[in-house]
Amino acid sequence: MGAAAPSAISRLVRQQRGQADALIEVLHQVQEIHGFLSRAALAEVAREFRLPLSRVYGVASFYHLFRLAPPTAHRCAVCLGTACFVKGGAELARCLEPLLGLRLDDPAGNGTWALETVSCLGACGQAPVLVVDGRLEPRLPVDDPQALGERLAALGLGR
Repeated sequence: MGAAAPSAISRLVRQQRGQADALIEVLHQVQEIHGFLSRAALAEVAREFRLPLSRVYGVASFYHLFRLAPPTAHRCAVCLGTACFVKGGAELARCLEPLLGLRLDDPAGNGTWALETVSCLGACGQAPVLVVDGRLEPRLPVDDPQALGERLAALGLGR
């Protein structure tokens, strides 16, 4: 009987020669493959690198780009960097929570949508901005509730 084929995670770790300084890169690749970092995947990464699970989980939970739950079908990210915050980013976030029926930065979202904050999207001259399913939405009219509502509805944000 032959040996079992190595798992994708095992191959990724071997490509990095088992060097623990490649942990973030491997976690990123695992997330690319599976869409998120499951408990089982984190445990396998820890085993393959011969690291404590607490260290691997600590890295995965520290960086906001890693997801520890399956992603929702749609994602909305509100920028709260300085320019966006000054131009109404926090008000925009408060408006989106009831509109989408979910809490800000709840990774599980409402099953369909997730609403998260980001520190900067690099579009400060177009503040306030948000990203809806990977598409930047600039210059949102936070000071005009009707125009904002129409703009958000056109993006598919609402019940």
